[in-house]
Amino acid sequence: MESKTNSVDPKLLELLVCPLTKGRLSWHADTGELVSERAKLAYPVRDGIPIMLISEARELKD
Repeated sequence: MESKTNSVDPKLLELLVCPLTKGRLSWHADTGELVSERAKLAYPVRDGIPIMLISEARELKD
């Protein structure tokens, strides 16, 4: 069962960038993902750990 307390440390969020575009990421608490608008990818966060692998990212639809 996945925990709803999944979150990202704000200091860590300032340092993380999209591995594809090197652009800014935004935290989406409702889905528990870090989103790169430029790459149209959402990276999962599991147990508070961002999974910054393109192969693990979910494509965002328009």
